[in-house]
Amino acid sequence: MQIGVVYPQIEMNPDVGEIKAFAQGVEAMGFTHILAYDHVLGANKASRPDWPGPYDMTSPFQDPFVLFSYMSGITSTLGFATGVLILAQRQAVLVAKQAACLDIVSQGRFRLGVGIGWNDVEYEALGMNFRDRGKRYEEQIAVIRALMANDAVTFNGAYHAITDAGINPRPRTQPFPIWMGGGSPGAARIDPVPDIVIRRIARIGDGWIPRWEPDAAGLACLERFRGYCREYGRNPDTFPMDGRSPINRANESRWGDIVENWRKTGASHFSVVTQRDGLKGADQHLKRLEAFRKAISLA
Repeated sequence: MQIGVVYPQIEMNPDVGEIKAFAQGVEAMGFTHILAYDHVLGANKASRPDWPGPYDMTSPFQDPFVLFSYMSGITSTLGFATGVLILAQRQAVLVAKQAACLDIVSQGRFRLGVGIGWNDVEYEALGMNFRDRGKRYEEQIAVIRALMANDAVTFNGAYHAITDAGINPRPRTQPFPIWMGGGSPGAARIDPVPDIVIRRIARIGDGWIPRWEPDAAGLACLERFRGYCREYGRNPDTFPMDGRSPINRANESRWGDIVENWRKTGASHFSVVTQRDGLKGADQHLKRLEAFRKAISLA
């Protein structure tokens, strides 16, 4: 199981020196990848007293494509993953172009994870329909896969039309995998996770980025997913998965157990979260990661 970290961007200064220190520090410790969330803009809670989301306009978010392009140039082995890019509020063809270019400049170290998101304010500002995002999302994935795999594409769907055209360059990674997020719609955890979410991932995903913990509810969700994989003729034992859990002061004595519990799920990747525990800036987050590295004897 590859162990990486979630980029703690809401607690990082928007400073290139901090970004550089964090990326190079994570790589030096032996972590395999950095996963970053995506939000284009945040809502003003002053005008929305009942705003349910965990992020608003005071939460800083680096654009993942820009962030990872920079990080890839100052590291040599570290992988990068969006977890997730909110695909349905973006243009699919543009995402294909950006992801292909990032795959090239990172020398194949980029993993595209996508999702539909929960923030209707972003959809409005970006001129995208929030209500049909699920259906459009599935077609977007088909569009991206076609552009990644072929020099010229003709595509006529409900939301996209391409007439004998293609992106250049195409990614060096072929076939180009598209991972899918899903498992906790909106700002709050919902159990059980809706069937439509798990079925979609089992049917068309190349990997899964769940948001549950490996507890009884999470393992039940995993068993449902495995059943759907078999239903669609896919092997659940080889289906990649990137789990995540917080490593904080309250659970420090269980860090080893947390890693082992994710390992038992068969997860191919695991990303640790250091946010929301009072840490600020690259230095404090790196110190937490160093303590975790020593606790689990990460080489």
